[in-house]
Amino acid sequence: MAEEVFQKARNRTLSVFCEDAEKEWKAPFYFIQGADPQFGLMKAYSIGNCDSGGDEWDQELKLTQQAVQAINRLNPKPKFFVICGDLVHGMPGTPWREAQTRDLKNVLKGLSCDIPAVFVSGNHDLGNAPTPETINDYCQQWGDDYFAFWAGGVLFLVLNSQLYFDHSKCPEQKQAQDVWLSEQLAIAEKKACKHVVMFQHIPLFLKSPDEDHDYFNLEKSIRQELLDKFCKAGIKKVFSGHYHRNAGGAYKDLEMVVSSAIGCQLGEDTHGVRVVVVTAEKIVHRYYSLEKLSNEGIEKDLMDLIKQN
Repeated sequence: MAEEVFQKARNRTLSVFCEDAEKEWKAPFYFIQGADPQFGLMKAYSIGNCDSGGDEWDQELKLTQQAVQAINRLNPKPKFFVICGDLVHGMPGTPWREAQTRDLKNVLKGLSCDIPAVFVSGNHDLGNAPTPETINDYCQQWGDDYFAFWAGGVLFLVLNSQLYFDHSKCPEQKQAQDVWLSEQLAIAEKKACKHVVMFQHIPLFLKSPDEDHDYFNLEKSIRQELLDKFCKAGIKKVFSGHYHRNAGGAYKDLEMVVSSAIGCQLGEDTHGVRVVVVTAEKIVHRYYSLEKLSNEGIEKDLMDLIKQN
């Protein structure tokens, strides 16, 4: 039954948002960005073997449940809840992956029906070197691996960043996304919307656009090409996960926002999500611990962010 709960992205769009109705700017709104629930990583990390699939995920299940319950209580409701990849820890074809996926869906189906879920593919969802088969499996489970949708007068683009990390086993899929992305950026460049926002799993960079390439960012030449394309199209915000720590930086007018995990933390941050407020002039954001989101509420913060911007 959990399979039927989510209105998945199909045909490169998210039909839960009607483009004709959502293209027009009406008023400020906000959404919630999370990343890396990654059921199974906390156990794998605790035993020093992150390459394992993780045979326990009770902690991640409870944390994601806490996030869902806290988001449901927010008033006013967020426009949507986007999860920027690594939904589960088990790589394609590994033990526990099916059970992790089932349990995550069962938790997420508790999300209020008027808060759409938006899914972004990560490396653990597709494999570090994805194949046509692993991409197809993800699309069956969670919806298209890249797509666009309009919400509140804003154009949102969702990328499969794994195709920019290693597309050696799926060159045709990489080429298809490149063509699609060029079409979407051409729309963005015409300035037919208040803002254009990008979601992806792997950050373009963590702190500086000229930093060295490693596991947690994209290779320099690819990074620079994307940065220049995004800036030319007027994209001001790119939201990602993958790092399991909060980070980010700027390139020209573009801000790279890296959000820590709902699940396993690899630094000093708390389990949490990011609240993103969209006004006519700006997009502002703040990371909240699940504890604060659950127990203290953020309604006053939301109103302050909207009024100040």
